[in-house]
Amino acid sequence: MEYRSQKARRAVLALCAGCALMVVPQVSAAEFEARHQRLLKDRPGRLTIDETGVQFQQVFTAKQEKKVASGKKAPKLESVRLEFGEIQQLWLSPEKIVILTYEDRRWFLGVDREFEFYLNAKDPPLGETVELLQRKMDQRFVAAVNGKRPASDWEIKAKLLGIRIGSQGILRFDRNFVSYETEAKGQSRFWRLEDIENVSTSNPFQLSIVTFERAPGRYANRKTFNFQLKGRLDPTKFDALWKRLNQQQGLSFIKALEGGAN
Repeated sequence: MEYRSQKARRAVLALCAGCALMVVPQVSAAEFEARHQRLLKDRPGRLTIDETGVQFQQVFTAKQEKKVASGKKAPKLESVRLEFGEIQQLWLSPEKIVILTYEDRRWFLGVDREFEFYLNAKDPPLGETVELLQRKMDQRFVAAVNGKRPASDWEIKAKLLGIRIGSQGILRFDRNFVSYETEAKGQSRFWRLEDIENVSTSNPFQLSIVTFERAPGRYANRKTFNFQLKGRLDPTKFDALWKRLNQQQGLSFIKALEGGAN
């Protein structure tokens, strides 16, 4: 007969083995009620983000439904499907989603085509959508959202400088993420280290973050965020951030080389 301690040990091992086989589920799709901004009149519909891309399906307005119900001809509804490989950049905020494609706009001197969708819900939950897009869109994804993360390693109040007007907020730093949180619409950002190309400082009250987000302009490249700090920047903490960033870039470079060799 086995001792009770032996039986308990086997039970624990069996439970651990079962847990090891469990896979934490990842969100596979997100759906939003939205409207596609158009020059003459916006179009209401449903915006779906799934494992392979983004789709917008226009729906009838209440007025259109009444007309169709009365026997009138139904208007043609817009349907747009964009695979992730067709997207240059996807910009997500609680207010809207902006998608920049590779398609030229002939009547706008070759400017790339852009889709702008306004979300109907006020402050919709976006955490799972951010995780899905980070997995699928790499540095082409811009998370203009407040980072809903556990307590950061350190933080500092700051002002983000703008062309016309800036915003007031808080910079938060932890081992794998940097975020800027503000109440100003479209100004918040949540970056993984791989979303940042460089960080620099010219004095204890200034910090610049160069990201892979596209700067405004047809031929623009990376976007730089310049912050005025409302407290002294600890040089030890900045050095640690700079070293982690460069270590991350070194690992990414090695992975790219390994991928090219295979």
